[in-house]
Amino acid sequence: MSLARTRTTIPEDARREGVLAALIAHLVRAAGRSAGALAEWQRQVGSVVTWRGWATIIGATLAFAVGYGLGWVELISIGWGLLIIGVLASAWLLGRGASSVELSLPVSRVVVGEPATARLVAANPGRRRWGGVKLELPVGRRIMEWVLPAIPRGGSFDRSFRVPTERRGIVRVGPTRTVRADPLGLMRREIVWSQVSELRVHPRTIAISALSSGFIRDLEGSPTRDLTASDIAFHALREYLPGDDRRFIHWKSSAKTGTFMVRQFEETRRSRLMVVLDLDAEAYVDEAEFELAVSAAASVGARAIRDARTVSFIVSGSPGPGASAMRELPTVSRDRLLDALCVIERTERASVLAEVARAAADELPGVSLAFLVTGTARGVPSLRAAASKLPPGVETIAVQCSPEGEATARTVAGLTVLGIGYLEDLRAMLARSASVA
Repeated sequence: MSLARTRTTIPEDARREGVLAALIAHLVRAAGRSAGALAEWQRQVGSVVTWRGWATIIGATLAFAVGYGLGWVELISIGWGLLIIGVLASAWLLGRGASSVELSLPVSRVVVGEPATARLVAANPGRRRWGGVKLELPVGRRIMEWVLPAIPRGGSFDRSFRVPTERRGIVRVGPTRTVRADPLGLMRREIVWSQVSELRVHPRTIAISALSSGFIRDLEGSPTRDLTASDIAFHALREYLPGDDRRFIHWKSSAKTGTFMVRQFEETRRSRLMVVLDLDAEAYVDEAEFELAVSAAASVGARAIRDARTVSFIVSGSPGPGASAMRELPTVSRDRLLDALCVIERTERASVLAEVARAAADELPGVSLAFLVTGTARGVPSLRAAASKLPPGVETIAVQCSPEGEATARTVAGLTVLGIGYLEDLRAMLARSASVA
């Protein structure tokens, strides 16, 4: 049995349609590439030609069109004059100049008010002297400018300058760019030399006493720096003192030293500390109150991180359907927390403090000590309402911030309310509370 080989014949019309479709696809791709190249050319030209340059180009074009069309020699002369001026302005931008402009920021984090400097170095390895170029450097919201002097071959321009740190936040430094422009301002060519560097300005914090309140003694908890005579986290050996439990005498070490030696342990505790920073703009009289509140909350959070406590730092979220009333900041390290606090701002769209406390109680189990940090416009009834949203047994301390105000401490229906005018007031009051406890 043999199989017959068949041959399929493509109709001529179908073949023409296929060729036409391929040609159209090719033309569309070519048009796309041309449009992209034209857009890039327009972007580059637009970044070089100023509005004065465009006015010159349009004026020359109109002068040529009208002059040659009507035979006006005067307009033709004006057109050629404008064209020559445009060509000379373009020639003014030729050359690249320095082969390197380096921007260095020695530190990436400072505390608000601390001095911070950056360094700018422009080098000229060319064969001839180079200078007269304007150097621009954005620093925060302002732009610093220098006119580079004549730099000889192998020379450099070295300049250090101060970075503003008067306010908490992130200061962006850079990019560094050299600017060439003709005397008439028709053309302007910028060359970017460096990336943007960021300086994080942390809120001011103060060292406070260890937060001993709100701890729950638990053998399954984490070891602390407090030493005790009985626990499971071994710390060291020390000499026996009257009153020590003889069950913890280490007999091998005692035999070697000839003195009774007893085991010393690190006390294990388990608890979650929560710091809630109120971002509601209506809770603060002015910006100074809010900055003091940020510093107070940051001080408590930094101390809890240092003590290796389980800490949750909560700020107000946005109200509305589908949005959470709270937002948790990272607390894996002190720097990560302070980095996040650099960009925290009060807002009129923040959830009220009671809703924030309710959301935190639902999402964060095991809280034993809570700090509610806010301003003086948040009254005691609002603070009590927020404290009532927390689970029973949670020790709650409300901190009201009033810059340069009098330090106060009171207890209202089981809620401790501290009023501070300075960060030092917070340290003194917490130390007093720890001594009483």
